[in-house]
Amino acid sequence: MPRASDQISAMRAGLRWTLTLSLALALAACDTGKPGAPPTPAQEQSVVDGTVHVCTSCHGFHGRSTAPTFPNLAGQQRDYIVAQLKAFRDHTRADPHAHTYMWGMAATLSDATIAGVAQFFSSQEAAPGTPGDPTLVAEGQQIYKHGIPDRQVPACQTCHGANGQGNAIIPRLAGQHPGYIADQLQNFASGGRANPIMHRNAKNLTQQETLQIAAYVGSL
Repeated sequence: MPRASDQISAMRAGLRWTLTLSLALALAACDTGKPGAPPTPAQEQSVVDGTVHVCTSCHGFHGRSTAPTFPNLAGQQRDYIVAQLKAFRDHTRADPHAHTYMWGMAATLSDATIAGVAQFFSSQEAAPGTPGDPTLVAEGQQIYKHGIPDRQVPACQTCHGANGQGNAIIPRLAGQHPGYIADQLQNFASGGRANPIMHRNAKNLTQQETLQIAAYVGSL
């Protein structure tokens, strides 16, 4: 019987092949037949539509993911999506899932396609929050709203908003998968995901506190 690690590796390889092929077909729609000729608006929109279709393979219909490995994109801040896709494309975001899933997917995206994809997902209705463990949610709310002053952990709402809605380059957290939030806080803390501000904010959190924050924002 194949080992679980081998099955996971095979699944990832198959997913990358499928998504890469789908993206290649979408990009082919941009061929004008004239060397050096820019794509028409209709052709560019065709590429955006094809790319969005590829994205939904993991991020769910209209950007509502069913798996915590893949974050919800529906209702996410447009500027944040743009920034992350460019970071995947140029490999400046290098946390494990970014490397495994997104570097290859973003490699051939143009700025115009990235802008179109971001516009689509940001305009979708955001996923509603899901109730979590009441104790975790209450403890996470305390940290989110007030921080942990004696450990230099600021209140999350200072940047992400009172309701976790985010703003421009600062991501929406409300309704996000708690597992994804917890993983990213740990990536920030370890330096696996490069962000000096978030490294400073997350490095003094315990693992339990990351779960508390994640439960709270996931419930919003």
